[in-house]
Amino acid sequence: MKKYTIETGIVAPLDRANVDTDLIIPKQFLKSIKRTGFGDNLFDELRYLDEGYLGQDIAKRPKNPDFVLNQARYTGATILLTRSNFGCGSSREHAPWALNEYGFRTIIAPSYADIFFNNSFKNGMLPVILTESEVDELFKECEANVGFTLTVDLENQKVVSPNGREYHFEVDAFRKHCLLNGLDDIGLTLQDSDSIRAFEEKARADRPWVFKDLAS
Repeated sequence: MKKYTIETGIVAPLDRANVDTDLIIPKQFLKSIKRTGFGDNLFDELRYLDEGYLGQDIAKRPKNPDFVLNQARYTGATILLTRSNFGCGSSREHAPWALNEYGFRTIIAPSYADIFFNNSFKNGMLPVILTESEVDELFKECEANVGFTLTVDLENQKVVSPNGREYHFEVDAFRKHCLLNGLDDIGLTLQDSDSIRAFEEKARADRPWVFKDLAS
């Protein structure tokens, strides 16, 4: 997993509360358990004017010009600014997969659904929680400034706007450690690889009959 330290990026404003996981990545695209292949269908019902289905050539699909991700000023956005209760609905992990593959590393909102919030950290994304008034202020700045960017400093737990305004946020110490060091669940386990190897070698020596068929 890629480390998250300091990220500066264009902000895409999704001025909508209660965005559920089916809106983030609709159910018809969930036929794969791989973590790739979902970015093209992120917010599919909002991005495109036709009905989406698996296997479409997205280059031929009509785009909704009013949707934020289809507007030139937000091209290359890596920070999604949105409203409360983001990621509600079903527990599908495909939602953070789709956001991540599209290019979003940071989400800023007043609140999140619990499962989505936890899944975001596990997939290398930082869900920042700011107050309603702070989010309102950022929406206004984003609307007023083309190419509006923010800098998110995980180590110091702050979001910095171009005018120097700082917005501080809280983050669990363990999750912060994992993001700063690029550690997902597998990476955390591999930190103990020497201990695991020693345990397996001792088990093999103590109970060789258990491993007999595995060796053949």
